[in-house]
Amino acid sequence: MQDHKFSEVEIAAVYRAIAERRDMRHFLPTPVAPEILTKILHAAHHAPSVGLMQPWRFIRITDANMRKAIHQLVDKERIRTSQAIGEYENTARMAEFLRLKVEGILECGELLVVSLCDKRDGHVFGRRTLPEMDIASVSCAIQNMWLAARAEGLGMGWVSIFDPIELGTLLNMPTDAKPIAVLCLGHVNSFYKEPMLVETGWATAKPLDDMVMENTWDSSK
Repeated sequence: MQDHKFSEVEIAAVYRAIAERRDMRHFLPTPVAPEILTKILHAAHHAPSVGLMQPWRFIRITDANMRKAIHQLVDKERIRTSQAIGEYENTARMAEFLRLKVEGILECGELLVVSLCDKRDGHVFGRRTLPEMDIASVSCAIQNMWLAARAEGLGMGWVSIFDPIELGTLLNMPTDAKPIAVLCLGHVNSFYKEPMLVETGWATAKPLDDMVMENTWDSSK
């Protein structure tokens, strides 16, 4: 049988990128080299997609005023989210959320908006019973970017706190396209040792054993 394994060094590098990937919020303003950005976007474009629909679209934000406008949309939704947390949990949790740094839009070297493409209803293969596979496919592309960025020594943060209709309108998107991520990409002083929400005490990560079941659903998990 042919051995298709990578070398031990290559295997270790893959698992290291997975283990050390972090959702970054703190950036340096140093620009990202164009050739590195291209490599990271190529990594995204190599992602699997249902029916080979390749539903990802990338908008690189190079205009400073557009970057500020996106930041304003995110900040507006940050306040709305804090109010919702206050309603569903308590005011202390709301105040705790407001202290969190949830984005690095104004500081990062590169800002990209990732969107689902328009005319998605025409893609039936793999989506007839699970239409959300378009989102799953774009998520695979974003994960590829995250791992490639980490391997290149760059941080990346996925910002999802925004109104998709407002952001789509700002970016002149077709009505049936849908932005799902504002990606902050850039150089960092250091990577978080643990996910930032764990480091700040906002949440605790659950162990793998709590997620794995056998044969049927386990309600104790």
